[in-house]
Amino acid sequence: MPFEQHGNPFEEQLSAELRQAGDTFVADRAALVAAGELRGRRRLLLRRRAAVVGGAASLALVGVGGALLLPGTGSSAHQDGASVGTGRHTAAATPAPSPVSDDQLIRTLEGLLPKGKFSKAEARGSYVQLVYDDGKGPAAVSVNLGRVEPGSDEARETTECPGKAFAHYDACSTTRLPDASVVMVLQGYEYPDRRVDTKWWSAELVTPQGQHVSVSEWNAAAEKDAPISRPEPPLSAAQLRKLAAAGAWRDAVDAMPQDKTRPTAQPSDTGTAASVPVAPTLKSLLPKGAFTVSEDSGDDSGFGYLVLDDGKGKSLVQVNVQADMSDAEGDLFGSDAEVLADGTKVATRQTPGEKGGAGVVMWTVDTIRTDGRRVVISAFNSGAQDTAATRKTPALTMKQLREIALSPKWWQQ
Repeated sequence: MPFEQHGNPFEEQLSAELRQAGDTFVADRAALVAAGELRGRRRLLLRRRAAVVGGAASLALVGVGGALLLPGTGSSAHQDGASVGTGRHTAAATPAPSPVSDDQLIRTLEGLLPKGKFSKAEARGSYVQLVYDDGKGPAAVSVNLGRVEPGSDEARETTECPGKAFAHYDACSTTRLPDASVVMVLQGYEYPDRRVDTKWWSAELVTPQGQHVSVSEWNAAAEKDAPISRPEPPLSAAQLRKLAAAGAWRDAVDAMPQDKTRPTAQPSDTGTAASVPVAPTLKSLLPKGAFTVSEDSGDDSGFGYLVLDDGKGKSLVQVNVQADMSDAEGDLFGSDAEVLADGTKVATRQTPGEKGGAGVVMWTVDTIRTDGRRVVISAFNSGAQDTAATRKTPALTMKQLREIALSPKWWQQ
């Protein structure tokens, strides 16, 4: 986000990401469909979500190398609060947690970065950002802090590399640290369509206790609307990983009120997702021997995708499965919807793609049963919605999409 931005940048960024997450499924009735897909594409949102937390009022100090020094102590609560550039460490102790001030977060980030110049620093609650210049050009750097439920899907998805059908990047890796924390480092771009070549590199760390540290850096002085100032962001993948793992951030998370570091709840109208794993089920419903699968979303429930190739070009197919969408039925299915003998409604659409890929088309079959169970499937004539068409039509016909959407396999336990 631009550092000169006014208002509440954290809520504005979250709102923007919610809009972005929703604009890639069914074009008409966009709001409802955005809510439906939001659960399935959560991992893309998690990587960039700022946990909005109220500021704290502690007058804590910051030690050498950026480790947190809590009031009334002379040492850090962790030993690994080392500077990314120097590897300096501070003494260890285990004081009781105390609230962390915004000024403390700023000084902590400055202390953990290699030697350089800092400007435009600001923080609020669980978020800190600044402009860092190591002599090779100014770069925006930010850190988000929060919690996730240990062992939850959210914790796992936060540190999984996203599928390239939805997120274009140069490199991504996930590493398990000696303390069992997991950290993902992704080197990608601010704009998926590369309309501006701003690079965005990030590290997402989740500890076994559920502490979540998200670090981002750019090769410009702001996330958006700033000229590129250097070829690459200043920190390497290894430095990003080390910065995210610094014990100072875990001290800060521990010091935050439990009920205020949880991410914003997802919309209530997303519908309860079915428990069936989507991508494996979709694979089982494909015509036998007709396709190779170059990418899939794994065994997540609720939303999944495959990238198919029948020898004529790649084709993205994505499915959303929801267990209770009765409240949205009137908006999703108009009077032109087909009604089957058992009361199931079927709506079909063939529209141009929406994400900028040249010549891309989207074919969709949307179904809802009388008890609100919904399956909607879309296929594209490209391996990703924002890349040019690789074939004239999607790999699956409308008839095949209909058969897949109406299959009882979606509801088998």
